Amino acid sequence: MALRGTNQEFGRPYNRRIVLESIRLHGPIARGEIARRVGLTVQTVSTIVRELEDQDYILSLREEPKGRGLPPATLRINPEGGYAVGIHITPLGISAALINLSGDVIESIYREAPNATPDHAFELIGAMVVELTRLRAGGRVLGVGMALPGPFDVESMSFVGPTTMTGWKDVALRERLAASTGLPAFFETDMAAAAMGERLYGLGAQFSEYYYLYFGVGLGGVMVHDGSALRGAWGNAGEIGHIPVIPGGEACPCGNSGCLERYLSLEALRRWNGSEAEWVAEVAPIFHNAVAVIENLFDPETVILGGLASTDLLEMLAGSAAGLHNSVSARKDRTTPRVVVARGGQHSVLRGAAALAVSGVLSPRFGQMFAAERERERDLLKGREIAA
Repeated sequence: MALRGTNQEFGRPYNRRIVLESIRLHGPIARGEIARRVGLTVQTVSTIVRELEDQDYILSLREEPKGRGLPPATLRINPEGGYAVGIHITPLGISAALINLSGDVIESIYREAPNATPDHAFELIGAMVVELTRLRAGGRVLGVGMALPGPFDVESMSFVGPTTMTGWKDVALRERLAASTGLPAFFETDMAAAAMGERLYGLGAQFSEYYYLYFGVGLGGVMVHDGSALRGAWGNAGEIGHIPVIPGGEACPCGNSGCLERYLSLEALRRWNGSEAEWVAEVAPIFHNAVAVIENLFDPETVILGGLASTDLLEMLAGSAAGLHNSVSARKDRTTPRVVVARGGQHSVLRGAAALAVSGVLSPRFGQMFAAERERERDLLKGREIAA
């Protein structure tokens, strides 16, 4: 299901975002076709298009006439109309990439920084952003988006244990990121950023309902519904790695035992003594159980495997899907495998993080994935008054 616009004046920032998104997904595309897809009047679309053209975010091209009359101008994203920086912090190090409006990775860099402290990490990030943006002197850098392991704001689970950023509790992430880079700053969990990166630039563009299973140092997942990541009341939906699956199993830093990510994650693979193929054979039954839980809870069109794991490892896990359990997804009329491997690769997180910045700057009132909006929504739910 496509995003639909509103012809009310208060919806202009949202309309701007979905018009730009329609051009990115379907360009070259004419104004009338955009209006049909997003449910706006042609006049409203034309007004937004003129604004986007004036700001160099899109290009308008007209083909040579083949008969009487001029063919309608078609619109497409201007790749060099702007750039954003995506940052990904893990317990092992920091990745960064400069990404254009088409989602192309212009340049990427990595710095080893095992269990980096906030001060060290933000010092590195500031230097990395300078190095990346120097490559596009004169180009418009819209902002910076950062992805890092969650969950956020959970007393017993946030930034605790080997799969998270130990020592980062109570760090003002957005403020520190903005201060170290001098750019508008946004942040999200790495699994949500990867899921949105895959939606924008990978397999996710083919589906309106899919589950992205994120293999990082830990394990997470996000259900993408109608093109948006479901984040839950507090922004922490998707911590599938902390579902207890083995009664009396291994102790988990979250305080429970037998959690899924103790057996199915890159950290679990690191503790394994055999080969990757042997590990996949060992954990396949647990993986199959996880897929059945996901399918019965969310009924997705497919489960996309992605994250930091190598494509070879993910392909091996997907290859074990012949032994999947029965579930609501085991349908005879399926046209897509129940489990597929992401196309975006490890750059999905960086693309998704950069997309946070692009969407946040171009449509700030409707950046529902962003931390500031999440905090506002939480406060409203708690009944607190918030100054306008």
